[in-house]
Amino acid sequence: MDLRYRLSLARRLRAAHSLYRDAVASMDETHVNAVVVANVLPIAFSLVHQVLIEDFSRAVLSGEAVLFDDAWRARLDLALADDGKARTVEEMMAQRIGDYRAFVEFQSLVFDATESYVDRVDPESLSEVIVGYPYGATLENTFSARVGATDGITRSDAIESWIYQHALRHMGEIEHARALVGLGGMTS
Repeated sequence: MDLRYRLSLARRLRAAHSLYRDAVASMDETHVNAVVVANVLPIAFSLVHQVLIEDFSRAVLSGEAVLFDDAWRARLDLALADDGKARTVEEMMAQRIGDYRAFVEFQSLVFDATESYVDRVDPESLSEVIVGYPYGATLENTFSARVGATDGITRSDAIESWIYQHALRHMGEIEHARALVGLGGMTS
């Protein structure tokens, strides 16, 4: 890998984060916590799920601590203080953000930490395999396993699939859900 790739990845990640920053600035707790249709997750689920997965992924990749600690858990006042990855849709229908301003602050801290990590990661380490093949049961049916090469998932694959592409996937859900609560999409 080279520096140009890392710079491109950093720009793409900042662009994805800018969509989230614009989205949360143009919504309030009534929008994000609304349940419009049965079994269609509220925006709160996508927001919380995305940011907690990004926080955890950045921590794993960087060796730094997750930001979501007991203090943030209390401040955010989430109905479910969980990323929802191992839960059912029915369970996650209950996700609500109790303190929306605190959530926006937390999300910004996570995004800043991720962007800082990508800015300083050694470009040579991006091709390093961080999860070897064959994958375990919790990973074998994931998107990142599909991205990974025959020798495993590289640091680059992990940043791309666990953070960047994951954020874009959930932004698509958020854009669709925004239409259901009477708001517009984020981009053309």
